[in-house]
Amino acid sequence: MNIALWIIAGLLATAFLVAGAMMLAQPKEKLAASGLGFVDDFSARTIKVIGTLKVLAAVGLILPAALDIAPVVVPLAAVGLVLLMVGAIITHLRRQEAQSVMANLVVLTLAVLVAWGRFGPQSFTS
Repeated sequence: MNIALWIIAGLLATAFLVAGAMMLAQPKEKLAASGLGFVDDFSARTIKVIGTLKVLAAVGLILPAALDIAPVVVPLAAVGLVLLMVGAIITHLRRQEAQSVMANLVVLTLAVLVAWGRFGPQSFTS
């Protein structure tokens, strides 16, 4: 189970690091043109905040445990991703984007699994 949690956390971290970096590096207009239509519903500043949260969650899923510095941050980062995904699901439901909702539900489920595993049976402190 520990290895599976590491793999899931690694995949989530990679995806969110890339997505967050893209949101931080590109202007809102370019993000909208690349297919991220939801950015039209938010200010440029909010897009940057979301991108920052994604990058922080990605780092928080891996580095604390890998460096053995405050590994309790790993499940907290996973909870943060759960909250981001709830917000994403609400946004995509409002926009009637069913395919995006399904993708967000998959990511939410994986983040819940990491949070549950790292708070519970595969905690770094036990």
